Amino acid sequence: MGVGRWVSGLGLIGIAVAFYVTAPVSLDPETLVDPATDALRIGDAERGATVFAAAGCGSCHAAEGTDALAGGKAFVSDFGTFYAPNISTDPQHGIGRWTVYEIANAMMAGISPDTAHYYPAFPYTTYSKMTGMDAVDLIAHLRTLPADATPSRDYDVGFPFNIRRLLGGWKVLFASDDWVVADVATPELERGRYMVEALGHCAECHTPRNVLGGLETDNWMRGAANPSGDGRIPSIHPDDLGWSAQDIAIYLDSGFTPDFDTVGGEMVDVVDNTSQLTDDDRAAIAAYLVTLD
Repeated sequence: MGVGRWVSGLGLIGIAVAFYVTAPVSLDPETLVDPATDALRIGDAERGATVFAAAGCGSCHAAEGTDALAGGKAFVSDFGTFYAPNISTDPQHGIGRWTVYEIANAMMAGISPDTAHYYPAFPYTTYSKMTGMDAVDLIAHLRTLPADATPSRDYDVGFPFNIRRLLGGWKVLFASDDWVVADVATPELERGRYMVEALGHCAECHTPRNVLGGLETDNWMRGAANPSGDGRIPSIHPDDLGWSAQDIAIYLDSGFTPDFDTVGGEMVDVVDNTSQLTDDDRAAIAAYLVTLD
């Protein structure tokens, strides 16, 4: 009887710990506050357009042939198929009624307005490093885009991956605000690190994942299996790519490789985004990539 009580007690403790560990952890509201005024930062939609391009929002969420972020694009994975949701300004099917904090909390913490975990098919584990200023600028830009009343499509995710609470444990294991490249020597490399590790989320495709879907940071940018099962996403690590910083910057602007081939596949959308950045930002991305260990 005594042993049974001990086992039951340990079981209850285990459940309590699991419940605590998997609980949603929301964004600190102070992230969005201007310390000089102690008020919510005022977003600049024009600056936000650059953040929008760098973060590749339209590549996933824009409906074909329109600027409306109606979603619908499918993302196949080992855990099921995810569909980009409607993040247009539509008040019913989009995010038109969401507050600035609710949108930022979704982007940077992976938490919905009803405090549920988002799946990491949405790269909030990267956007978590975004500055509060870039977040509110991006939101200001999103609010200038047209509304679309297309309902978001439900994910095709089976048990146990459809239990969203479990994602809290996944975040504990694999979500981190730490930089992968901890030390950078120049402001250009610091900017490049921010563009790649915080906004561009290049690693989401170009870094392999473990059996639970976490990024293998020891193999940073060294290529990965294509989740669709069709081929492999190439390495962009300097050991494998062999391009100069100038080669990379030109490619990100024009889509032309050093041997005069042209961009293809999913990278067409990426280059469409990076071509909208400044020369300095493209140069910073390139400088970061060619200095990876």
